[in-house]
Amino acid sequence: MNDDQLKPLREKIDALDAQLLELLNERARVAQQVGHIKSLTNAPVFRPEREAQVLRNVAERNPGPLYGADVQSIFREVMSACRALEKRVSVAFLGPAGTYSEQAVFRQFGQAVEGVPCVSIDEVFRATEAGTADFGVVPVENSNEGTINRTLDLLLQTTLTISGEISLPVHHNLMTLGGSMDGVQRICAHSQALAQCQNYLNQNYPQIQRQSVASNGEAARLASEDPTIAAIAGESAGSRYGLQVVQSHIQDDPHNTTRFAVIGRLRPAPSGNDHTSVVLSVANKAGAVYNLLAPLAKHGVSMTRFESRPARLGTWEYYFYVDLEGHADDEKMRGALDELKQNAAFFKLLGSYPLGV
Repeated sequence: MNDDQLKPLREKIDALDAQLLELLNERARVAQQVGHIKSLTNAPVFRPEREAQVLRNVAERNPGPLYGADVQSIFREVMSACRALEKRVSVAFLGPAGTYSEQAVFRQFGQAVEGVPCVSIDEVFRATEAGTADFGVVPVENSNEGTINRTLDLLLQTTLTISGEISLPVHHNLMTLGGSMDGVQRICAHSQALAQCQNYLNQNYPQIQRQSVASNGEAARLASEDPTIAAIAGESAGSRYGLQVVQSHIQDDPHNTTRFAVIGRLRPAPSGNDHTSVVLSVANKAGAVYNLLAPLAKHGVSMTRFESRPARLGTWEYYFYVDLEGHADDEKMRGALDELKQNAAFFKLLGSYPLGV
């Protein structure tokens, strides 16, 4: 194709870009009007249920040829930029910059946010509880290695609630400053990442010491300062710290996924496709758990996750973390939760929130 054929197509693209620019700014002006009305009643800037509805709608109405997920990514950034005109939301995450937790922040809130990197999951909770950040994003479970126990323990203790969830595909890369393993004496990563790549490491580098660090982002930072260290981390961390990939996608499971929770003081309204998370405990006696969960079947509420954690009381008692389909304000869910409260020795509603988009 020569330039004569390309010229009219490029002119058409330029004209369409001009229309898009005008429409984007028109949308932003309407969003500012919405923000003004919200400010009169102190309504929250971020409404996860509304944004989830928008993302689902654009995917359903998308005629192509763009893929639905790509259209959602575009609209997520449009909403993020419009939201920032009203207020730039601050979000705490397990840092430093470049971690999968930071990627989860962008996946939920878009790029127009103020990230607050924290040194630990505990610090994410503290920053959000103290109001240093409007929200926090914490890992909950991995498809291979299971639950992040520290997150579950902190959810039990905190006054914060869950207001969203993100499922993020996790692709681990082995990276060094020079792009080779020559002279490398340690491989650093978060303990979960080391576990998720153990088959690859056992087969290829069984003799090299493995060191667990606070996050994969921290591993990348350490590798950027020491050529004897290799890091396991994502591409964004490698780019941020100037590392080169030795081998990409070294996770043992190609479908490796981590689920994150958004924590804060916001209680989202129903979006039409929601999850509800609760913590329960029962007396240690025969049939107690079966009787506890009977109201779910009675009211037609589906359970999507059931996880136990020791109560640490020295009496072999457990807390049960349960995820349910539906919102706490749904009629059938209200009936089920009321009966769960009556049957449980302990009950805590962790939150109702839109299913991750």
